[in-house]
Amino acid sequence: MNFELFISLKHLRTKRGKSLLSLLTIISVVGVAVGVMTLIVVLAVMNGFQNDLRSKILGITSHIMVFKIGNVINDYDKIIKKVENTEGVRAATPFIQTQVMISGYRAVSGAILRGIDPDTVPRVLNLPSIMKSGSLSDLKPTSQPFLGSTPPIILGIELATNLGIGVGGIVNVISPVGRLTPLGQAPKSQKFIVVGLFESGLYNYDNSLAFINLQSAQKFLGLGNVCNGIEVNVKNVYEAPKIASTLRTVLGHGYFCRDWTQMNKNFFAALKLEKTVMFIILTLIILVASFNIISTLIMVVMEKTRDIAILKAMGATNRMIMKIFVLEGVIIGAIGTILGLVGGFTLCSLLKKYKFIQLPADVYTISTLPVKIESLDVILITIATMLISLLATLYPSWQASRLNPSEALRYG
Repeated sequence: MNFELFISLKHLRTKRGKSLLSLLTIISVVGVAVGVMTLIVVLAVMNGFQNDLRSKILGITSHIMVFKIGNVINDYDKIIKKVENTEGVRAATPFIQTQVMISGYRAVSGAILRGIDPDTVPRVLNLPSIMKSGSLSDLKPTSQPFLGSTPPIILGIELATNLGIGVGGIVNVISPVGRLTPLGQAPKSQKFIVVGLFESGLYNYDNSLAFINLQSAQKFLGLGNVCNGIEVNVKNVYEAPKIASTLRTVLGHGYFCRDWTQMNKNFFAALKLEKTVMFIILTLIILVASFNIISTLIMVVMEKTRDIAILKAMGATNRMIMKIFVLEGVIIGAIGTILGLVGGFTLCSLLKKYKFIQLPADVYTISTLPVKIESLDVILITIATMLISLLATLYPSWQASRLNPSEALRYG
């Protein structure tokens, strides 16, 4: 074993009559471990929260949206073919979107009405997997012949609850954009029958979205054979900005695209900033623990003054003495880091498996605490902890290396 390492380990061992020194060492290790464990758990929860929201948002909204100046696309079938022939694009589907008022048995609520194509939308959005009752195929005019002239509609589960409506119920949809009359523009209303309910897990969507057939939306709004935009699904979500730029070039003048990073830019930027700030704040816990390392090493230097003098008298250099105490601090930091990582991984596994922390969905948009450990975070936490532990050893080690052997033996 290396000479300096051997002496460092010998200093850290428990000896009779040295209980105070041992206690300080244990406190130092525990302080580092708690700091590391806290960082692991908090960053894992924030990663899980961000990834969970991203997957849910991208499950109900597309990776890219294509629009045309004027908000009307006439020849959308041709545009969809151009979009799907672009490299990196998996599929595309047309949509119509407008704000409406929906009245049920016991309430009236504002909502976003979206006209979709039931045949092509499953290739772009993850709607089939979030249906709680009914299916997207129920939106097809031919799928429910008993409905007669009443077109079908699918509501978010929270919206349906607020309206007091279930599957088979009738709602009245009122559009502020209606027909022109001599007195001005009159709202247009139509009755729809609820054929399904969906639950995305995001309260804002479940409480405000309603889906109808594209043809029903065109007829209800009096638009003709047009759409407001085209939703696009890409093979790699992180290449969406690049593909959106390519689509702008392919489609030419008058068309513009918005990818998911632009549509949710402020939200994800805020999450990233919050994660960075939390990393800095929680690192202060480890910084506080480093003061315990400093105090422990100072106590060791004071208690081992004669030992240091003897080592120097036997030929140990200042560098060797300094290395001994640096290794002691690094060992304390390493043990604390390992214990913190084990504790953090264990706690994250328990949170992920049992989900014993429940959240109000209307406040946090999710119902349970998500957890996702990223290797980069673990590496950064480990490096930061070991670096702080190393820096904490420098002053005590330097003081130990400056001891004069003759004075230490005389007065030690």
